[in-house]
Amino acid sequence: MKQESADQSTPPPSLSPESSAQPSWEDSDPQALWIFGYGSLVWKPDFAYSDSRVGFVRGYSRRFWQGDTFHRGSDKMPGRVVTLLEDREGCTWGVAYQVRGDQVKEALKYLNVREAVLGGYDTKEVTFYPQDTPDQPLTALAYVATPQNPGYLGPAPEEVIATQILACRGFSGHNLEYLLRLADFMQLCGPQAQDEHLEAIVDAVGTMLPCSYLTEQALALV
Repeated sequence: MKQESADQSTPPPSLSPESSAQPSWEDSDPQALWIFGYGSLVWKPDFAYSDSRVGFVRGYSRRFWQGDTFHRGSDKMPGRVVTLLEDREGCTWGVAYQVRGDQVKEALKYLNVREAVLGGYDTKEVTFYPQDTPDQPLTALAYVATPQNPGYLGPAPEEVIATQILACRGFSGHNLEYLLRLADFMQLCGPQAQDEHLEAIVDAVGTMLPCSYLTEQALALV
């Protein structure tokens, strides 16, 4: 991937997080739509798309504050997955996928189950800056878990989040796999792609692994 040195760390003075009003994507049936993924969608979209671009959104920070009782955890032991937190100084890297024609309806139908029904996420409109062409931003749809949904876990010390991640598994695999795949993606984006929250949790996991009781499969992920 081509690396750019765009200054994404400080948003322009007029920048503010986009409205959280529910967009009528399904009602408008757009001819083409961009979908921004910042969690498991960066490595596993599982829907057909016409184009994809690595880049970032400004005005948001990624946090492991959403509980997951299906994909990466259970009802008794919810896993920790990411959501977006409105943050004027924030910048979150991810992948935007373009869906066109019939792909739009199928992608939204699939994501409604994966992100909304099973995940507790709502839709939000965001401005996405492609890595290769940050001066040509795109409007994209993002799935964001807010404090109002029943699965929201909220903030916790990184060591607590790391402990929870090490203990949880769901239908999509171990919660540790989710963390490490996301960390791998950020390394692929280059040194300009910073996520201190993610890095702190990875570091905390690294200090716990030698004394943690993990299955052989989970250990193989490290």
